[in-house]
Amino acid sequence: MHIRYGFDIEMQFSQPTTLITVLDVHPSRRGDIVREQDLSALSNHPTQAHIDSFGNLSRRIHVEDGFLHLHCDGIIRDSGEPDKAVQRARILPIMALPKEALIYLQGSRYCETDLLADFAWKHFGEITDGWQRVQAVTDFVHSHLSFGYEHASATRSALQALEQKVGVCRDFAHLAVALCRCLNIPARYCNGYLGDIGVPADPAAMDFSAWFQAYLGGEWYSFDPRHNQRRIGRILIGCGRDAADVPMISSFGRHSLSKFEVVTELAAEEQEAASA
Repeated sequence: MHIRYGFDIEMQFSQPTTLITVLDVHPSRRGDIVREQDLSALSNHPTQAHIDSFGNLSRRIHVEDGFLHLHCDGIIRDSGEPDKAVQRARILPIMALPKEALIYLQGSRYCETDLLADFAWKHFGEITDGWQRVQAVTDFVHSHLSFGYEHASATRSALQALEQKVGVCRDFAHLAVALCRCLNIPARYCNGYLGDIGVPADPAAMDFSAWFQAYLGGEWYSFDPRHNQRRIGRILIGCGRDAADVPMISSFGRHSLSKFEVVTELAAEEQEAASA
């Protein structure tokens, strides 16, 4: 299966400004890219790319002239299979975890494990199987929070999402991440592309999506409390402790957003084949 992905973003600045972006497809998926118009080649601004401390492909872009146009259009190869599910995947003892996973047991900016631990153990502590425990957390968050773009807040934490019972996909992910960490399961926040492939089309404008990964049985597995489905065509961009680690655009100066469009869909030739 081939999936088209990309974005068109325009920003205005009142003074010379530097940005840091995490908008490129994650290094773990770059080997699947069939073709891609490079983001930096179209920006016409000094750009430096690097791998950040969480393994994401990040860029520093300096804007002198007050206008920035970021554009990406690519095709990626995908298995066409839903997110992997391994019911027997178990919780590893903390002493058996790789050192790289330990940071994902700790509280972070949006995931207050110290304030949610009692709640987590009370509601999920009796579930001993790893996969079933993470799925129970996912089921709970999916049913507990009401989704709506009108509920978007850049500062809402996991605890606040639990109390307010509303949010967008990042809030669903933050609450699930925090609860899993309270239960001694490493969990990390993820964002990227998720098109309406294999599911009814959503009439809302396309946007980037957020989900989370839990570390079970020596592997990272994706869970999606917003949709609570094993979805097809998930394309990872970035992962970290929470959204503070992987902001798609960090601007070190005042700006306004004049255009923001995201596309994720079956490549044109596959759409034609599906409709034939």
